[in-house]
Amino acid sequence: MKRLTLLGSTGSIGASTLDVVARHPDRFSIFALTAHSNHEKLADQCLKFKPEWAVVGSAEGASLLEARLRSAGSATRVGYGPEALVAVASDPGADTIVAAIVGAAGLASTLAAARAGKTILLANKEALVMSGALFLDAVCENHATLLPLDSEHNAIYQCLPPHAAGAAPHGGVEKIILTASGGPFRTRDPKTLADITPEQAVKHPNWSMGRKISVDSATMMNKGLEVIEAHWLFGLPAERIEVLIHPQSVIHSMVAYKDGSVLAQLGNPDMRTPIAHALAYPDRVDAGVQPLDLAAIATLTFEKPDEARFPCLRLAFDALRAGGTASAALNAANEVAVEAFLAGRTRYTSIADTVARVLDTISHRAAHTLDDVLEVDREARSLAAGLLGTRDEPLAAAVR
Repeated sequence: MKRLTLLGSTGSIGASTLDVVARHPDRFSIFALTAHSNHEKLADQCLKFKPEWAVVGSAEGASLLEARLRSAGSATRVGYGPEALVAVASDPGADTIVAAIVGAAGLASTLAAARAGKTILLANKEALVMSGALFLDAVCENHATLLPLDSEHNAIYQCLPPHAAGAAPHGGVEKIILTASGGPFRTRDPKTLADITPEQAVKHPNWSMGRKISVDSATMMNKGLEVIEAHWLFGLPAERIEVLIHPQSVIHSMVAYKDGSVLAQLGNPDMRTPIAHALAYPDRVDAGVQPLDLAAIATLTFEKPDEARFPCLRLAFDALRAGGTASAALNAANEVAVEAFLAGRTRYTSIADTVARVLDTISHRAAHTLDDVLEVDREARSLAAGLLGTRDEPLAAAVR
């Protein structure tokens, strides 16, 4: 029986994880569930899965959650704020942490889980994008286990030689190939991108995701962040990481070997498949996903990304090659710009423009400590907000 803490339980990854957990009550139980502000959905989850702890972002949310739980006779204890999030991520009551908080807000709790020696199922790519070396050092020094939950990285993990994750260059690997759907604007004329609305940008053709990650998918910044994450997870430089657009989203990623072989992991576009793989690893369990019918699909196509349509992908590669804190600046500027776009305060094309200007302005230096990362995060957010004429708050208090 694995005891799970689910960081970000009310989002799409969280809901899919709980769906898999519910199918295997003999294998998994829930120690803690967390959400930022959706206390009503969190309350429903608590009443069903009966965790020992539930954590929300604010004191007001905690009060509302606790009132709902007590009226229903629930014994789940309630906490709030960054400190409570870190506490449940490192609590000995759970052995496995599902890190599914979107964006930089998940960094502190995910790092705390690594320092506590947990098995970490990582869907929060920003932990590696912002602080790759620091995070992996914490994993190694505290004998934590890291399993990728993103469909692309999970696919690569499944296609690598045994025990090759983190050391792919020594397993006969030539390169890794991340696939991307291309999002809703794959064939749109780049000259018309400035007119895109938030409602259009969040309508992903294949996946059901939150609003922020849906916009990142449309701009392909999400794929860029995945490139950076893949670099840290699998030990390959930017030159040996390729991105291919694959509109059917059936091949989730591939590994090319020096002997000419290419291994691919296929499946229907449903996050429950990689979640079930990581939850049960090294076993395989039912994920509730329909079997893949290749005859019905009939055709699988691929194309190279168009840089004019997806400038954010190039910016991510640039940040990876720059090293140091450049990736943290990239992520922070993107979060501010996407938030402004979703709020109707800036154009779709301003997302890439803002990120590019921030990367050109901020000096990139080595990230020796978490404070170094957080300082660049703050600088990049402030600069991006100024460029957009908005305000943004710095990243929540970090683990010390």
